[in-house]
Amino acid sequence: MITLTDFLLVGAVLFCTGIYMIVSKRNSIQVLIGIELMLNAAILNLVAFGRFDKLKNGGQVFALFAIVLAAATTAVALAIILNVYRRYKTIDPDEIKNLRD
Repeated sequence: MITLTDFLLVGAVLFCTGIYMIVSKRNSIQVLIGIELMLNAAILNLVAFGRFDKLKNGGQVFALFAIVLAAATTAVALAIILNVYRRYKTIDPDEIKNLRD
């Protein structure tokens, strides 16, 4: 049987992978993927705690809310990245110095 510790260990590995991707990557899309990995780690932990809470199922409710929030955040972030690419012809965050007109 899979224990709560196993779920938390996988969540911690996903979260650390997401942090590493955010810190080390120079591409905005890869930074966005790192943020999504961190959100997925949090959602996995919520579902894991919800699995062991037989009465209220609070973890699943919060996980569903987090999934909807992550989808909306991703859509907005991709729209911003596409607009920045149209204007500056790059998605490297270090090369974009001036965001004013």
